[in-house]
Amino acid sequence: MDDLRAVQHELEKIILDPKYHQPLVLLKAVRNGLVYGTKIRFPHALVMVTLFRSGTVRQKIALILKATRQHAMNLAKFAFLYKGSMLALKNVNGGKEEGVHAFLAGLFGGYWVFGQGGGARSSVNQQIVIYVFSRVVLGLAKMAVQPPGDNALIGGSYGGHGGKGILGLNERQLELVRNNTWPVFASMSWAGVMWLFRYYPETLQPSLRSSMTYIFANSEHWHSLNTFVFQHSQPALPGMPTKLD
Repeated sequence: MDDLRAVQHELEKIILDPKYHQPLVLLKAVRNGLVYGTKIRFPHALVMVTLFRSGTVRQKIALILKATRQHAMNLAKFAFLYKGSMLALKNVNGGKEEGVHAFLAGLFGGYWVFGQGGGARSSVNQQIVIYVFSRVVLGLAKMAVQPPGDNALIGGSYGGHGGKGILGLNERQLELVRNNTWPVFASMSWAGVMWLFRYYPETLQPSLRSSMTYIFANSEHWHSLNTFVFQHSQPALPGMPTKLD
């Protein structure tokens, strides 16, 4: 017991030693990427594969584990490259972080993890990048209308700039924009995806296409009480052969 406490004490001394802070930041970032990727992907893959993929139980388990592993590993790799690049750029710049560093570090990590390689265009990576892209668009739209001010949501080193106030709106106009931009964005997004699904379904990401086929296209096809209540008749879509699931 005393030996265990001694080992724990030595580990804590290393973890709290400032000279080890930078490499430990990288280690912690990798750990957090792995944990978060697993937590976010496993339940999603479990539901999607169970509902929309055919195959044996072993095949479905393999698909779930593959998607979970890819999501977790990619977030871990990106976290390592991003934090490593940030530390490197800061050290090269005399210990001072510049505003462009985060952009460059994100560009570097995004290219090597999500932009190139054999699995760069996998469905998991596409979902991650599309999710991030949609948040970027929303964030930039908010930044364009919000006036400058304090916006430190995470801490002293994150945030603190507010918006840009590019449109120069007064408070009444700003409130009007806040109340109407989300309904416009949501309705236009759904209008676009339903139009694409109706006429160009092959352009949609496979898991989204499968979900929408199940909800919308399959609601029009049945040939018995069994296929109306329990099963469904699969309609023919481009690149998707007709079958009964």
